[in-house]
Amino acid sequence: MINTTMQDKICLITGGTNGIGKSTAQALAEMGATVVIVGRNASKAAQVVEEIRALTGSKNVAYLLADLSSQRDVRRLADEFKSKYQYLHVLINNAGAANLQRQLSVDRIEMTFALNHLAPFLLTNLLLDTIKASSMARIINVSSDAHAFGKIEFDNLQGERAYGFKTYGNSKLANILFTIELAHRLVGTGVTVNALHPGLVATGFGKNTGGVIASLFGIIAPLVALSPAKGAETSIYLASSASVDGITGKYFYKSRMIPPAAQATDFAVARKLWDVSAEMVHLADGLPLLI
Repeated sequence: MINTTMQDKICLITGGTNGIGKSTAQALAEMGATVVIVGRNASKAAQVVEEIRALTGSKNVAYLLADLSSQRDVRRLADEFKSKYQYLHVLINNAGAANLQRQLSVDRIEMTFALNHLAPFLLTNLLLDTIKASSMARIINVSSDAHAFGKIEFDNLQGERAYGFKTYGNSKLANILFTIELAHRLVGTGVTVNALHPGLVATGFGKNTGGVIASLFGIIAPLVALSPAKGAETSIYLASSASVDGITGKYFYKSRMIPPAAQATDFAVARKLWDVSAEMVHLADGLPLLI
């Protein structure tokens, strides 16, 4: 029997050409959803789309291209999506990276913060009208248990004073703070937003970090980590399960709601982070801010 759980639903998945994102896209396509994956490389994205179509029998799989570390590309991505689709029932902000050496994006913003936090913040805001026009829409932010050693320091958001793997934890903490603030702002709209930890997953993630840590991760991860399909289970659950209807502003692991670290529940920090992020992506420059 064909699974039609997600029939007539439109899903957008960033980082959909590899690992968790790819497995999530395949599962949702198997459920009957129209799936749009976001990737950086055209040939890789086209290849993944053809693989998913062949595996699922669904023709409703497509891709859009964007370098999510570039705010200009994020804006173009949002415009292109809205020009092709009237609704967006599920947005999964899945793309992410960890860098052990500080580098700047094209916008002169520290790369981990730019890609892991500012990209989903901007993309979500640009697509909000389309999301709110969609019945029972859901926003899903892929975070990490690394948020537990993160700390939002507004005078060191871009790692000017200290840089290392903790910067990744800071960005994942920002994902959850964004989630709880957005949930507050979306009350009454019918749109829910939740964050999740996928677990340690054996994917290409971390290869860009370089050095000894990346090498060790490459050796150890295949031995102890989850497969991408297992790591994608919580994303798939949050995207498709009726069990989470109406649940918003929460954090999940292994398809169960769990409490995040204490610093991820600081509403004052969440609100300030929102305001600072909006300024960094120029949402105030001719674009409406949420009220």
